[in-house]
Amino acid sequence: MRTPQSTPPRRAKHATRRTRAQASTASPIKKYRIFVVDGHPVTRAGLASLIHQEEDLEVCGAVGSPSEAISAIQATHPDMMITDMSIPGRNGIEFLKDIHAVLPALPILVLSMHDETFYAERALRSGARGYLMKEATPEKLMEVIRLILNGGSFVSPQISARLVDAAIGRRPRGSNSPIEKLSDREFEVFQHIGNGRSTKEIAGTLHLSPKTVDVHRGRIKQKLQIRDAISLLHHAVRWVETQCPQG
Repeated sequence: MRTPQSTPPRRAKHATRRTRAQASTASPIKKYRIFVVDGHPVTRAGLASLIHQEEDLEVCGAVGSPSEAISAIQATHPDMMITDMSIPGRNGIEFLKDIHAVLPALPILVLSMHDETFYAERALRSGARGYLMKEATPEKLMEVIRLILNGGSFVSPQISARLVDAAIGRRPRGSNSPIEKLSDREFEVFQHIGNGRSTKEIAGTLHLSPKTVDVHRGRIKQKLQIRDAISLLHHAVRWVETQCPQG
């Protein structure tokens, strides 16, 4: 007598079909789009390579100068921007203010070699949501990126302590350099002086009158207790060379 062959239960076949259908219609992982602004091509390429390794992140654009950045960002609609403090053609603080004025909701992370003691608080006041030194590990960078994408902000514990001290009126810890007393505009003028620019050149770059630049020079000399223009130039050049390393 011939034994009939067994057939798999219909329920199992239907379950297999449902599983395949679910797999084919599974929602793809959301990728957050990041725009990079950095004057160094190698740095831009390195950042892009690191970010593209992450399943939920991608670089949607990268430029080397502020003049390219705003229009490119408006065209690509990123979820976040990463920028350095030193970029060709524009002071980093000015650039942050420009971007924040046009796109106030865009989260910005400053990734820089520049000393956070002098720059981090100014960057935050200008619209950045975080400040991270370039010496950080790739793992730390990805952690900070996701933190900011999720609505958080980041500075190092040292800078965080200084901000708290300032908020409650306690004398800030760490550096007590007179340069910290300079306003953002005075700080910008001081940097330009350190880069060897004349009053006329500074006025053109910052869209100020030469007379206004001279007023800032006078205030800088007063706050830094410097008597004459030559001493101011030497002091500014020395500071730029030590605090603003060139990549």
